[in-house]
Amino acid sequence: MVELIPSQDAVMQILTRTGAFREGHFVYPNGKHSPHYFQMPLAFRYYDTARVLAVALSRKFRLEKDISSQLPKVAIISPSSGGIPVAFGVRDALNAEQIYWAEQEEGKRQFRQYVNQGEVNACIIVDDLIRSGKALEETIKLVKQLGSRIIGAGAIVRFTSAPDEVEGGPIKALVDFDARIYDTAGACKECKEGIPEEHVRF
Repeated sequence: MVELIPSQDAVMQILTRTGAFREGHFVYPNGKHSPHYFQMPLAFRYYDTARVLAVALSRKFRLEKDISSQLPKVAIISPSSGGIPVAFGVRDALNAEQIYWAEQEEGKRQFRQYVNQGEVNACIIVDDLIRSGKALEETIKLVKQLGSRIIGAGAIVRFTSAPDEVEGGPIKALVDFDARIYDTAGACKECKEGIPEEHVRF
């Protein structure tokens, strides 16, 4: 099973080919600069690549005894709308019983669906990209408030500056990416080299 998980290089090739990963000079809404930009939904436009990525991530979860022993009575949860395609793909691959996703509404993260206390199975939280881990942290709090247990977490790509574990277990990722992010234009290497800027969204 392990050999069926693509290497980090193979995953990056998929993301590059589909346009989900680009290199250049990008400026984010918060004013930070980076030579890298991930737009993960572009990789999930295509059934074949979406399937490869979701199944690969699901295999990493299956290798954990605490997770595999509880299938299919597991809930897959996405912290945001961007992770929904990943969540559905992982849910299908694991044959998990439940799926939920959270959204930011008036500055507060909450479930889109109406969820009662005690209704949510043991959870695996999945996202397309973990930048800082803030959305993951907020979703963990949300899940705990509902009385559920987190048994795993993961993403297609995790920035190495983000947390690497949650609830005592490692965060599973197909790619651990060492992102270069500059807080100001003055610190940006691409600015100094005169590379044209492209303003992008998160």
